[in-house]
Amino acid sequence: MIPFLILSVYDYIPDPVFPGAFYDSIHDLVFPGAFMIPFLILLVLEGIPLLHLEFAIGQRLRSGSVGVWGSVNPYLTGIGIASMLVSFLVGMYYNTIMAWIMWYLFNSFQDPLPWSQCPLNANKTGLVSECARSSSVDYFWYRETLNTSTAIDLSGGLQWWMVLALVSAWTLLYVCCIRGIETTGKAVYITSTLPYLVLTIFLIRGLTLKGSLDGVKFLFTPDVNELMNPSTWLDAGAQVFYSFSLAFGGLISFSSYNSVHNNCEQDAVIISIINGATSVYSATVIYSIIGFRATEKFDDCSDG
Repeated sequence: MIPFLILSVYDYIPDPVFPGAFYDSIHDLVFPGAFMIPFLILLVLEGIPLLHLEFAIGQRLRSGSVGVWGSVNPYLTGIGIASMLVSFLVGMYYNTIMAWIMWYLFNSFQDPLPWSQCPLNANKTGLVSECARSSSVDYFWYRETLNTSTAIDLSGGLQWWMVLALVSAWTLLYVCCIRGIETTGKAVYITSTLPYLVLTIFLIRGLTLKGSLDGVKFLFTPDVNELMNPSTWLDAGAQVFYSFSLAFGGLISFSSYNSVHNNCEQDAVIISIINGATSVYSATVIYSIIGFRATEKFDDCSDG
């Protein structure tokens, strides 16, 4: 049952929010290492106890989130309903990311890759000016994928290719859950291990790029003074909740399938360690790429 609980804690893809929380610290001129220290501390003080609590009440009361909190006290049923709504909203968010991933997967079968070079303009006399002013990667993301509008007050229209990708993502999710815990339990052995293989491939490739080690070094460089900033601890605490999927209700539901004699305390400790290590590992992968991108842009500015 542990692989299944690992996936439920760590969602179904490597956490995109954890590296993003580090990346936000760059814009705030904060060393990301200052974020990692409170994250790991709160993982122990906050994550493990609450994870153990959700495992224990689900395993003991043998019900979903709404039923569990209703059993504790009928007035607490609203907590279960709220967690269900949170899971629904987070599911919509993650499935949007899955749609983007599937869109890039479909386009990755082209040669050359569509984001590797700028397309020619309508007259075939030069590159598209919008792409030439930015980069081929940014152009593919903002124009070819999202087709963002030119102003914030213009919503634009539906992008049919993204609609198809989103429908495909929801269809894949439906197939995995069509027969409940039976099909989900079988799928988890692939979805809980494949991300580690992909992350390792990305890390090996990332470390071969120029400037990647500078990005990794920046990730693990702490600014001790920033530890005195309350917002750093607040962000780290929020990230623990998000990374562990605490208060989402899913952990309570999944743990209800465990035996009442299962050692849920041991499960909580093991899964917390795996979750924290995976978060740091995924951040390392991301920052190896960020280091390369920063070096590339620096070289472009120097040459220009």
